[in-house]
Amino acid sequence: MKIIFYGTPHFAVPSLKALLDAPGFDVRAVITQPDRPAGRGHKLQASPIKQLAVDRGVAVMQPGRIKKELKSFRAGLEALGPIDAAVVVAFGQILPLEILNLPNSGSINAHASLLPRWRGAAPIQRAMLEGDQETGVCLMRMEQGLDSGPVFSRLAVEIEDSDYCDQLHDKLAAAAASLLVRDLPQIVAGQIAAQPQNEGLVTYAHKIENQDALIDWSRSNLEIWRQVRAFSPYPGAFTTLNGARLKILRARPIESMRTQQVTAGEIELTDRQQLEVRCGQGSLSIEELQLEGRRRQPVAEFLKGFRITVGSRMA
Repeated sequence: MKIIFYGTPHFAVPSLKALLDAPGFDVRAVITQPDRPAGRGHKLQASPIKQLAVDRGVAVMQPGRIKKELKSFRAGLEALGPIDAAVVVAFGQILPLEILNLPNSGSINAHASLLPRWRGAAPIQRAMLEGDQETGVCLMRMEQGLDSGPVFSRLAVEIEDSDYCDQLHDKLAAAAASLLVRDLPQIVAGQIAAQPQNEGLVTYAHKIENQDALIDWSRSNLEIWRQVRAFSPYPGAFTTLNGARLKILRARPIESMRTQQVTAGEIELTDRQQLEVRCGQGSLSIEELQLEGRRRQPVAEFLKGFRITVGSRMA
């Protein structure tokens, strides 16, 4: 089966690796975003997908703006010869309809949600923020709308209480790879029919903004705990302490230890090992955090070098 692969970040790497390693797939080219400045020296850095493709000797195409380079980009794809399907996993650009329809079986997207729930840019974070107990990946026929195409198949993934965004990200990336290897041959062969999405069940996973990660201590400990998990490690749910920005990267909800009136955000217990903060309902025990300008630390290590007293307040 001759395919082309669109992808850019780490999420797409297991899928490309699986298609390169599994028998029966011929990846003719990889399309990824242009190299971007990164690190302190702002040196150009290839995407994780480009790095893998180069290591495996697969041809790489890096269009800047496909819509602006449509004629030359299409010519480059047509030069590859007949293609059975395009696989799209977190590519990062909108593909015009004529490009989506160029392969014989069209373009199939591996999307990190159980569509029609969580269409859009941040399905993993939104599922965690809302307290969903499961999410998953879908193989969807791409069309012009935002994640609105009919769905071929799904693979559910449980969201465990121990999951943080980085862990759930990796579980879903592995699930996408597994689903592609399992079902793509049957999709191309016409053995799996795509089913339209139920428009009445659509929810949107809007792009994450900085304010989404700001902790409002008047909310319940369960809501704040989900926020911490959804934004760890990036961008990190944050608050301020003594005027400094503080990211909370690991935490757990607990019952409040104090019965007297305590203001939300107030530190109600601190010793060499523990740091507990009152929420609008219940409390949050902080386990790992990062003060502005410092590295991330377990709470016990942080408390050795930063004096906090009961009654201090995070805001």
